[in-house]
Formats: sequence, C-alpha cells, structure tokens
Amino acid sequence: MLEDNFEAVVARINQAKAKANRHDEVHLVGVTKYVDVDQARALVKTGVHEIAENRTELFLEKYQAMQDLEVTWHLIGSLQRRKVKDVINLVDYFHALDSFKLAQEIQKRAEKTISVFVQVNVSGELSKHGFSPEELKPFIEALNAFDRIKVVGLMTMAPIDANEQELRAYFSTLRQYRDQIKSMNLPYAPCQELSMGMSRDYEIAIEAGATYVRIGSDFFKNN
Repeated sequence: MLEDNFEAVVARINQAKAKANRHDEVHLVGVTKYVDVDQARALVKTGVHEIAENRTELFLEKYQAMQDLEVTWHLIGSLQRRKVKDVINLVDYFHALDSFKLAQEIQKRAEKTISVFVQVNVSGELSKHGFSPEELKPFIEALNAFDRIKVVGLMTMAPIDANEQELRAYFSTLRQYRDQIKSMNLPYAPCQELSMGMSRDYEIAIEAGATYVRIGSDFFKNN
C-alpha cells in the first residue's frame, strides 16, 4: 500500500507540473511525524529520500535510527531557541526561521552554513508563526551579518480551512515575495525556493510555483 501511495503522489505531482507547464524540479519531502521509525524507513525505501520532522525529539529519534539510509533531512516545525544546539548541525534544511532571535541562536550554534527557509505569515492568522510581509525584507537585510545562515527560499502554511481560490492567492503571494527577495541578488539569500503545500493542497501549490512540497498523510493512508 505504501508503494501504491508513493506512486499516486508522484503521479499527482507530475500532473500538477504538466498543468503549470513546469519542467523544473519539485522536491518531494516525506513528513513522518505521525509514524514510527519502521514506517519512516519503509517510506525511504519506496524512493522518498527527503524526510521531514516537525519536533526536535522526533527528528533526533529518526535521524539516529536511519543513519544507514541515504536521507536529506528537513526540520519543518517551529524551533525553540534552547533546542537549536541539539539539531541545527544535523539538518540539511530548516524550514521555519521565524524570528531574529532564532537567527542569532542559529548563528551562535552552527558549525556549518545552514540552509534555511524564512517563514512568512501570508494569511495573517494570529495562530501562525512567521514574518508579516512588511517585516520580511528588513529581516532578510539584517541577516547580512550572519555568515552561518543561507536563505534558500521562503515558506508558508495556508489556513486549514482555506478554499481553492484562497489557496491560490496565498501561494501566488508567497511566490511574489520570493521573487522580490531573489531580485535583490544577495549572496547570503539567493532565495530561489518555495516551501509550500501539504497533502491537502500540494497540487495547487505546485501550480503556483512550489519547489518543495511536504507530504505526510497521503503516503500513510490505508496502511
């Protein structure tokens, strides 16, 4: 069943790319926060080699148990500053840089250049983390002082109750912000990527330009 779900997800990604006339790469990131190590390992063996967790404890558990597999590791959830030292040098991509103080802690603890996505609260929901559109550019400019942080792109999470029209608006808006930052030609913030779209909305996100989609439940349904 897992293999069938994987093939179905890949097919839907390819269909969404074709609909948008896209020929660039869309990274398929498997979110394993609701499954155990055995299921996460099984997912990698189907062909998903980019794995994401949203909590440091779960990330460390999976990371330590899957060292024998070829995996690119993503941390996608909010990261408490006191836990930065535990994980930041193990992740390949961090998707939720949402404050200047967190950037300071990453700079302090990092032993390498950390590839990050800056989280943007496009919808304005009070429950969502991330920078407002007005805060985004000043924050990116302030990162000039941090030589251990590389802004590879922007990330957003759409409201869970958003309809298709709203989703397209949110995702297209993030793409516009990405393009604005990219056009600044900052060496430390190439900002070429867009992390947006989950199981419920990744096809719409791809049509809007997503380059990283975070898929969890679609892999593990009916397993």
